[in-house]
Amino acid sequence: MKFLALLGCTFFLTGCLFGTSNEIKKSEQLLKQFHCENIEQQGSSSPINSYHEQTLNIAKQKSEDYVQSYKNGDQLFKMPLDEVVGQQYQLYKDACQSLGGIL
Repeated sequence: MKFLALLGCTFFLTGCLFGTSNEIKKSEQLLKQFHCENIEQQGSSSPINSYHEQTLNIAKQKSEDYVQSYKNGDQLFKMPLDEVVGQQYQLYKDACQSLGGIL
């Protein structure tokens, strides 16, 4: 009986590790897409442009930090990591497009 319990726990933990590893791989692939090009450079930086530029930087930095935390064994969210990074990517994408950039 103890053997079956031990075996069950082993399979469960192995599944969790592979699940987390898969989330990290998907998130790292998504991180590679955080690259905004051809941002329109205007003579003066308006407050709205500053906001979008900050959003670009913050969304990318948060995503990198989240992935690193998961690699270190810290699970910060109840939802899958790749979904969290996907939400940050959407913010990044919207900010990039608002600045006239392309991904």
